[in-house]
Amino acid sequence: MQLSMRGREMTRLSGIRSIMEDIATADAAGPRTTANLSPGNPCHIPEVVATWEQLVRETLDEQFCETSTRYGPSRGTPALVEAVVAYFNAAYGWSIRPENVLVGPGSQLLSFIATTLFTGQDEYGDIRRLVLPRTPDYAGYQGLSLDHAGIVGVEPKVSLEGERFFRYRLDIDAVQRLDGIGMMLLSNPSNPSGSTIDTTELTELIAVAKRHDAPLVIDHAYGEPFPRIAPSDIKPVLHSHVINLFTLSKAGLPAERIAFAIGPAHLIDPMVSFVANSVLHAPQLLQATVARALAKGDIDTLTAQHITPCYTAKRALAERLLAESLPAAVNWRLHSGERGMFCWLLVDHHWFDDLEFYGTLKRNGVFIVPGRHFFTPPLTTPFLRAHATRCFRLSLSPNEDELADGIRRLSAILGGLVPDSSGRG
Repeated sequence: MQLSMRGREMTRLSGIRSIMEDIATADAAGPRTTANLSPGNPCHIPEVVATWEQLVRETLDEQFCETSTRYGPSRGTPALVEAVVAYFNAAYGWSIRPENVLVGPGSQLLSFIATTLFTGQDEYGDIRRLVLPRTPDYAGYQGLSLDHAGIVGVEPKVSLEGERFFRYRLDIDAVQRLDGIGMMLLSNPSNPSGSTIDTTELTELIAVAKRHDAPLVIDHAYGEPFPRIAPSDIKPVLHSHVINLFTLSKAGLPAERIAFAIGPAHLIDPMVSFVANSVLHAPQLLQATVARALAKGDIDTLTAQHITPCYTAKRALAERLLAESLPAAVNWRLHSGERGMFCWLLVDHHWFDDLEFYGTLKRNGVFIVPGRHFFTPPLTTPFLRAHATRCFRLSLSPNEDELADGIRRLSAILGGLVPDSSGRG
């Protein structure tokens, strides 16, 4: 049966679909034969797992009937919406109300909802596009638009730091030159690099959003106020043109698909209608569980005492392993940062290709994510042809032994690709 144009757009082999298929392949092979440095699963932290397990048990015992045996409001259960309002008002001195909140089944879907609502053809026939103002950015964003060529990514500024590090910065001038902006979206801190915008850059992005009368959507999946996996230079802000996304995925509940959007009512209300017309509402049993975690302060305890320290230690370990293992003859650089869920590496040689490296590693039981998945195709500019195809992402989520084994195996394979003096690999 023939697919529609939108159907073809949504069924192409995107980076995020490739990542999800690799998760299934690695899980089927088993940990003894693979080193899976690909997915964005959070670290298995015993204290975090135990806390969520206890909270779910309490919810099952006390609220199963009211949460799981009947439908609920599309905005979210009153208990969770009110808990979100109380939590963020206390944390940031805000004065939000329930009409400023939407609970949804994951921030990926909330991003898709916003993209569908605010981009595409308008009533005058003009095309309003989704703009990713700082790439590389989350691979899942590349599949959000139902319209062909409906996404524009802005190339970053790159600065080198010492011999083995580099850093991205927002090219605000390039963002300001764009037209046809329907929505801007960025993860902050960024997946994959961990980079973050500062107060000045946020102010400039908001000014662009106001000029185009378009929302700026900021996905805080790794930052403030939880799970604080990577440090952020800014705190979430309230503004008439800003939608903030928050998720429990990286705080220990990736499979349960609970997230929420906070923003002005005139932007949140259309998103509530979209949820009602598509999925009805987010899972209610886990909504009740998250409401407990927010009200009791468990989420702050997990963040401060377990999640942030875990990723600080993992990043330090990964940096040491990379420095010890990667071939000295290779011009490799790591995106700088204190911590994060990923290491983002650049191998700056003409002979290196991220897809070829990914394929070689996969055949040897090591899984990574090719760098090009985090940039917006087509990769036709000189910068993208070189830079985007020479990067790759490593996850820090595996246990220390698997992480060390994966980095050692990766380094050995990379060393075998270095051409000898005759130019042969």
